[in-house]
Amino acid sequence: MHGKKKKAPIVKVMSFNIAHGLGMDGIVDLEKTAEVVEDSCATIIALQEVDRYFSARSSFVDQVEWLSQRLGMYAAYGANMNFVPEDSERPNRQYGNVVLSKYPIKYVENHLLTQVYCPFGNNEQRGILETVIEVDGNYLSVFNTHLALKDSELAVSIDEILGITGKSRFPRIIAGDFNASSSNVHMQKLTSHFEDAFLQMKRGDAYTYPSPYVNNETEEVFWPATRIDYIFSDSEVEVVQTAVIETSVSDHLPIVADLVLAGVKAGSKERAQKARARV
Repeated sequence: MHGKKKKAPIVKVMSFNIAHGLGMDGIVDLEKTAEVVEDSCATIIALQEVDRYFSARSSFVDQVEWLSQRLGMYAAYGANMNFVPEDSERPNRQYGNVVLSKYPIKYVENHLLTQVYCPFGNNEQRGILETVIEVDGNYLSVFNTHLALKDSELAVSIDEILGITGKSRFPRIIAGDFNASSSNVHMQKLTSHFEDAFLQMKRGDAYTYPSPYVNNETEEVFWPATRIDYIFSDSEVEVVQTAVIETSVSDHLPIVADLVLAGVKAGSKERAQKARARV
């Protein structure tokens, strides 16, 4: 007798700019961040603005290791900023993106994106963290990014991201803080290659920034006004549910999407390594 056809795995993906654990109350509390992630039941998490021994603002904590241990998940880190410490006793000061996963992470590469220098404003180095994750014997490419506010740099970054993600031979998920609305012409270039999970669920109004806050002087409540955090996937991944999580533990709201890996093919570790070979 033939066995039952194996059900396609479902993963719950989160994207969350955690602002190094800085809440809307002005207090850094990474435990509160961890609780939001834990309560979401997400199994693959893309976090942006994560400190590693960065400065006194986050008590020089290795937030990657702390979150990995606290949540009991595998972790991959892409340090887009990597500075020599002021105190030679400490490790390098790092800041960047993290992928946390309930499933084993088989491959990690951080790609630094080209900067477009501006004489005024923020010239922060940006990057996209690439991981290959094994989900029940199936391989999945997960990318995590945090892009610049400058439109000229966004244009360059989107082209580079399409080039980087295009080299993957596995189904792809891209998550992150893109600092642009879905109507932006460069974002539309991205959505011509990938599906926007929230638009697929007709949730284009799922605003993520800024988190709700109260003006203490007027007691006026302000609500999120724009959608700049995204989860994208290719045609081999089916979106079945999306949600925005209301919280005040960061200035961004986290988003989650339940994704069915319908078109994902099982394979060996050797296949994973071969598939990542550059062409």
